[in-house]
Amino acid sequence: MRSTTRAGIAATIAITALALTGCSGSSSGSSGPVELTYWGWAPNMEKVVDSWNESHPDIHVTYVKTDAGEPAVTKFLTAIQAGNGAPDLMQAEYQKIPTLLASDAIIDISDKVADDTKSKFSDGVWSSVTLGTDGVYAIPQDSGPMMFYYREDIFDQMGLSVPTTWDEYAQVAKTVHDSDPTKYLGTFSSIDPGQFAGLTQQAGASWWSSDDGAWSVDIDSDPVKKVADYWGGLVESGVIDNKPQYTPEWNAALNDGSQIGWVSSVWAPGVLAGNAPDTAGKWRMAPLPQWDASAPATGNWGGSALAVSSQSKNVDAAVEFSTWLNTSKDAVDQLVSVSGLYPADTVESADALKTPFEFFSNQPDFYETAAEIADTVQPFTYGPNVNVAYSAFNDEFGKAAESKSAAQFAAAVEQMQKVTLADLEDSGFTTK
Repeated sequence: MRSTTRAGIAATIAITALALTGCSGSSSGSSGPVELTYWGWAPNMEKVVDSWNESHPDIHVTYVKTDAGEPAVTKFLTAIQAGNGAPDLMQAEYQKIPTLLASDAIIDISDKVADDTKSKFSDGVWSSVTLGTDGVYAIPQDSGPMMFYYREDIFDQMGLSVPTTWDEYAQVAKTVHDSDPTKYLGTFSSIDPGQFAGLTQQAGASWWSSDDGAWSVDIDSDPVKKVADYWGGLVESGVIDNKPQYTPEWNAALNDGSQIGWVSSVWAPGVLAGNAPDTAGKWRMAPLPQWDASAPATGNWGGSALAVSSQSKNVDAAVEFSTWLNTSKDAVDQLVSVSGLYPADTVESADALKTPFEFFSNQPDFYETAAEIADTVQPFTYGPNVNVAYSAFNDEFGKAAESKSAAQFAAAVEQMQKVTLADLEDSGFTTK
């Protein structure tokens, strides 16, 4: 089903961008450097910004650390609506970019971005900042390619092979639980819509798309249904768990060997180190199981980009800094070594990503494998009401997981589609 944005929004954003572009630029005629403000939450980012300021005296950046997630978006939109106090640059999670754009909070910087910038990123990551249009609404900073983590020691003890397809995953899950009912290969978490979205992304889904100002909602597409049916079947059969992730119970299961696998993202080592410290050196990472082994693919779970505020008076300088921060070798090295991020840039990150996490010292090729996986991220477009879709996921899949009914998983997808589409209409979007 398709939906068109409320009348005039595309034109409004375009006019805003042109107006700001016309008054943007450097400090020509000014007695001092251009001053930029950058809001974000990445660890130790102020140290990376200090490196820029030392080597770029004409453009000075002030970094302000904010909360992550929804609080950051709320604070930013409040400043935009007030007409003052908004930063020049805002770190934005990929799924929040359409919301910020629809609120006239960020601008199209496609005419400011260097021609070779796109080549630094995978097609899947780049699609997250272009929304399927000719515009560019942010420069990617970090990404969260999804992969599979498993307890290598327990796999060896049980004589298990690492699953390379989802059919094999289901078979291994059954073998594990049949052999030891206290153990599971994984769980379906009804509080992690980003994880589910990434799994459907791997299968070829895109929940929204935009074409010449028109939005489409495709949450009930065949790839999404396929993924929902698959996990619903595993939950119904009882071969995987149905408990949420990040609970004390789940943390304990990671540590004691009850949960011996985790479908997660490149940032998982930090979570494992914090939640399951006794298992250091026992986990290993592999590509996600595939739907089509001849065409490797993965989705993203996490990641963010740097967008330019619609109230910035120095757009040229903001884009110059953002490009340096996210694509120069000096900065990308620091994103890894100082901020602990997994850079979205696939070109300049090679040298920085050579030493694995200490927790994964048993897998020296961790980053090499991660880079190969990151190149297979599939395109995916987020829409202007991600928060509504994600809330609907929590509601509907929460009930489905609790019921352990595969039919309820299918019904949850249909309900998510209805809720998301209805919200677009209620918010002033025209649908067709």
